[in-house]
Amino acid sequence: MPTQAKAAVIEEITERFQKSSAAVLTEYRGLTVAQLTQLRRSLGAGSSYAVVKNTLTKRAADEVGHTDLAPLLNGPTAIAFIEGDVVEAAKAIRDFARANPLLVVKGGVVEGRTVSPAEVTALADVEPREVLLAKLAGAMKGNLTKAAGLFQAPLSQVARLAAALQEKKESTEGSAAPAADTAAADTTTDSADAADAAAGTD
Repeated sequence: MPTQAKAAVIEEITERFQKSSAAVLTEYRGLTVAQLTQLRRSLGAGSSYAVVKNTLTKRAADEVGHTDLAPLLNGPTAIAFIEGDVVEAAKAIRDFARANPLLVVKGGVVEGRTVSPAEVTALADVEPREVLLAKLAGAMKGNLTKAAGLFQAPLSQVARLAAALQEKKESTEGSAAPAADTAAADTTTDSADAADAAAGTD
């Protein structure tokens, strides 16, 4: 590819990174053009799904400060650049991957932060933010200051909080139930601590 053409591709990918609130890197080996078109349409308006050249994408990622994406840029790579609802797009990718196991999520960037495949999945499993925050506010017995802080928390932090709460729920269900008063106190404390972490408060 001529140098001028490469520069144009790098500029285009750089611009997509800058405009997108999230970018999910995938391996698409074995998927048909029709399947890729289906995935592209499921991402919603404003988003795109593009097959990219790894070497040029690494240079574009460097341009926008995402140098830690380099290890993910190996093998056949396509990127979902998400400009609409990140959670809904993550759900679309998760659902497509379940129906088409050949799609492998490598990781990505959400609101400027590099995330793992597990965090992409956790983001897809996040309930609407208002529902999640209502549950947390109830667990914190109406501590509205902490709940209000979570409204401003980046989606990547909300995803980590949701994953942490799910792990706590599973570990609690797998162990003997403590006394009712102790359980209530622990849940309130842990929820408040998790909320502090997501909101970035001390």
